[in-house]
Amino acid sequence: MDRNEELLVSKAKAGDVAAFEQLIEAYQKKVYNLALRMTGNQEDAADLAQEAFIRVFRSISGFKEQSSFSTWIYRITTNVCLDEIRKRKNRKVISIDEDIHMDDGEMKRQIVSDDPLPDEMAERAELRNIVNDAINSLPEDQKVVITLRDLNGLSYEEIAQVLGIPGGTVKSRINRARQALRNVLLSRTELLTDDCVK
Repeated sequence: MDRNEELLVSKAKAGDVAAFEQLIEAYQKKVYNLALRMTGNQEDAADLAQEAFIRVFRSISGFKEQSSFSTWIYRITTNVCLDEIRKRKNRKVISIDEDIHMDDGEMKRQIVSDDPLPDEMAERAELRNIVNDAINSLPEDQKVVITLRDLNGLSYEEIAQVLGIPGGTVKSRINRARQALRNVLLSRTELLTDDCVK
């Protein structure tokens, strides 16, 4: 933690709202991006980032400074996102391909896509979507470590602190996650190639 951040944390712990706001401003984009990577949805990410900051505000007076402020805030954000992901698993999911049953018959669902038109999509945006989808298809523990390490740039030690696991476990999870991600991307590339050949 740099000296300025240390001072802001100290003031925020003492109840200085302006200091807390400065801390939040410095981490707003990083927290949002972490939530976005974990949920894959901009609206959910904004809501969960807000929830993370509320939790940070409520518990900053108890921050013991055993880890850096960034590690602490990433841990809170990760926990908020994991809580939401677990809640979703228990909710009933309706397929967009499932017909709607009406009194006088069945009707296809009509959903307006927010995606840009194909001619508006740049190659980089398309690649980013493929990678994000592949990351989102990974098991929860792999998705978290890939997000924290490769997308948010946290060190192995910071990830160990955020997740509360040993450093060796972090390394093995990252290796497994990268291998799984590689396999997902390769299989999707093969499917795309097969579709193009047909």
